[in-house]
Amino acid sequence: MFSSHLRDVLRLALPASLEAFVQLLFNFLAQLIVASLGATAVAAVGLSNNVTLMAIFTLGTLGSGAGILVARAYGAGDRDAVARTTGTALLLAGAVTLVLTLTLHTFARPLLALLGAPAELEQAARPFFQVALLGVPLIVLSVVMGSVLRSLERPRVPMAATILAAAVNVALGYALVRGLAGFPRLGLVGAAWGALGGQALRVALLLGFLYGPRRFVRPAWLGLSAQGRVLTAELLRLSLPLAATQLAWSGGNLLYALLLARLGTSVLAGAQIGYTLEGIFVVSSFGLVPAATALIGQAVGQGDARLARERARVVERFGVLTGLAFGALFACSAFLLPLLYPQVGAEVRAVAQSTILLNAAVQVAKVANMVRGGGVLPSASDTRGVLIGDATSAFLVGLPLAWLLAFGLDLGIWGVLLARAAEEIVKVGIFAWRTRQVVWSRVIDEQASLGGAD
Repeated sequence: MFSSHLRDVLRLALPASLEAFVQLLFNFLAQLIVASLGATAVAAVGLSNNVTLMAIFTLGTLGSGAGILVARAYGAGDRDAVARTTGTALLLAGAVTLVLTLTLHTFARPLLALLGAPAELEQAARPFFQVALLGVPLIVLSVVMGSVLRSLERPRVPMAATILAAAVNVALGYALVRGLAGFPRLGLVGAAWGALGGQALRVALLLGFLYGPRRFVRPAWLGLSAQGRVLTAELLRLSLPLAATQLAWSGGNLLYALLLARLGTSVLAGAQIGYTLEGIFVVSSFGLVPAATALIGQAVGQGDARLARERARVVERFGVLTGLAFGALFACSAFLLPLLYPQVGAEVRAVAQSTILLNAAVQVAKVANMVRGGGVLPSASDTRGVLIGDATSAFLVGLPLAWLLAFGLDLGIWGVLLARAAEEIVKVGIFAWRTRQVVWSRVIDEQASLGGAD
């Protein structure tokens, strides 16, 4: 069974993983540019990203919902439903993210102060944060379009668009940070403007492919008609629990960052470096998530419960293999810290090394959670199970344990790292339990009843 489905999984997973890997690699290069400005600049970007990524991950779940529905419609051969779902998801994502971005931009200063950032850190972070916020709507629209294209078995298109955008991000950011090639020298905020330019390019490329001369997806939106309300309700039914999940996950990350900030700017900067390097290796398995969404969704659309079940098992097993392999490579990256980050100081590098080694030990658990929580369970319409797993593991296990170990038992950074490892292990158990409860024939029946109502 494994080998018979592996080719389909790899066909969709490899371009998505390569896209995510290259994007994070370019993000890593952008961080090196920022690191040349000192530890305060690294910490400022880390603090800003914890807020912007919260918005991106939360609202980007509209892409997950759209990807699931598009995959089911594509599997059933209903191109009109593909067009309607795509149009509705893009308009909804654009409207919501624009309102949120303008609100956060207006209240940037009190928001950073509310997070408890020291005056020096807040002063460095605020200009970067305000420019970075402008890219949030562009990123969310790109996420939605990328999810649609992967569900339509066109994973190379978002891959190519992301690689070009990431290259522009780094090149333009470097020029603006340093004042090269006739560009003004903007320092840290120049990195944010470079990222904004890259995101604008990506949106333009993806829109051009979807709705340009080839018209791969025709423009369509049902508006406020009865059918439109049914489609919007189903999109929100899948997306809102995932949004709550991402809000809990990214909110937990923000709280972890605040705990690290209490331990000192050097600790926050070192952890930020470690987590950035971790992302490069974790996303090597990321392609399994859209592969699961597309392949399982198509099987549901075809009404084949056995095929959906087999494909779910294959991506889970392959996730274990990639988690083990790339976790080992991640651990080896600790030896490169003096070469990659000579300017940040020995204390920052020591924290980064601890972050790398402990997180590498649990990377297989993180990948398993990513595959089940991002692909298998949402494809089975069990977004509530994803919310239960993420919220329980973070707020009932990880964060309380981090406070106890780091401050109550005075373990410092090791207390936070051990608590996050415990969080992942608890989540593995919850997601495995929810996955065993899935009845694929019931998922197919529910999808069929929705199609009849539509």
